[in-house]
Amino acid sequence: VYKRQAKMGLGVGAYRDDNGKPFVLQCVREAEKRIVNAQLDCEYAGIDGVPAFREVALQLAYGKDSEVLASKRVASAQSISGTGALRVAGEFLNRFVARGDAKPRIYVPSPTWGNHMPIFGDAGLEVTPYRYYDAANISLDLPGMVADLEAAPAGSIVLLHACAHNPTGVDPDAAQWADISAALKAKGHFVLLDMAYQGFASGDPTRDATALHTLVADGHNLMLCQSFAKNFGLYGQRVGLWSLVCRDSDECDRVQSQVKRLIRPMYSNPPIHGARVVSTILRDPELDTLWRQEVASMASRIIDMRQLLRERLVALGSQRDWSHIEKQIGMFCYSGLSAEQVDTLRNDWSIYMTRDGRISMAGVTTKNVDRLAEGIHAVTSSS
Repeated sequence: VYKRQAKMGLGVGAYRDDNGKPFVLQCVREAEKRIVNAQLDCEYAGIDGVPAFREVALQLAYGKDSEVLASKRVASAQSISGTGALRVAGEFLNRFVARGDAKPRIYVPSPTWGNHMPIFGDAGLEVTPYRYYDAANISLDLPGMVADLEAAPAGSIVLLHACAHNPTGVDPDAAQWADISAALKAKGHFVLLDMAYQGFASGDPTRDATALHTLVADGHNLMLCQSFAKNFGLYGQRVGLWSLVCRDSDECDRVQSQVKRLIRPMYSNPPIHGARVVSTILRDPELDTLWRQEVASMASRIIDMRQLLRERLVALGSQRDWSHIEKQIGMFCYSGLSAEQVDTLRNDWSIYMTRDGRISMAGVTTKNVDRLAEGIHAVTSSS
């Protein structure tokens, strides 16, 4: 029966409403109206982007009362979404961290977002994995992670996911972030933090910045890459920010100059519309409140779908422990399904996901969750 139904696509990393349709935030609609009515020009942005956007984006991430912002020691540049910020980061690190003829090495979690490897590889970095995910227990491998960080040469570059780890959905808690920060600090490692889901993970932008705030409070002069695709629904507008916490304002000025020299021959300057949308929202108390409500609503729907999927599997009589579905956070669920089971779901149930068993929970709705649960139960009961 299900095989003859329409394909269920659970691979795409973009939010969908409960009807499976793309969702445009009302705060975005209102901001766009205001921008159009203001009859603004379409002149180039500066090399480092729209100043108002950079200001509010930094405040959203680091906090309005952040000491590093107050002391003017955070360099920043608007980027072509989070991917562009990561590429700027890779190019910057390759240019200024290179040691002799050796390529700078960056340590990334295993697994990590599939695009991290080509981004950093094309930027001239050597990519090396560190332990992160415990497949046997479908959880964080904190001992393995810390051991690998301690074994890495002092002063290594380490990539971390700020929240809603992609693809596993497994995040450290606050206490574990403190342990990770201490391990990094003890070896003098340099942190590159990828924050693609602030607000979208838990529904609370401040909570989702726990890793960033912990690391900065512990004195890490880190590099941060922000994306505004998921949390503002601005996927196609390509809005992002690269930033670096510097030792002091003088170093910040030098870094700002150097990152502009790096960006100029790369893409010259970033687009303005999406940046104007974000800055319009975050600078207006009414729209800012509406955004926080809407991002919380998106996060809540995904959390509800996690609970519903687990409930359906239990109701079907599955003997497996599916608690990880609810424990994980963010857009993706690392289901624990094998590649062969994923193939069977595709061939027999027309349910599509990546072969590592990653489910985009944003594609799960009240209308298709029963079919998904039945398919998963069928392939896991027969193996």
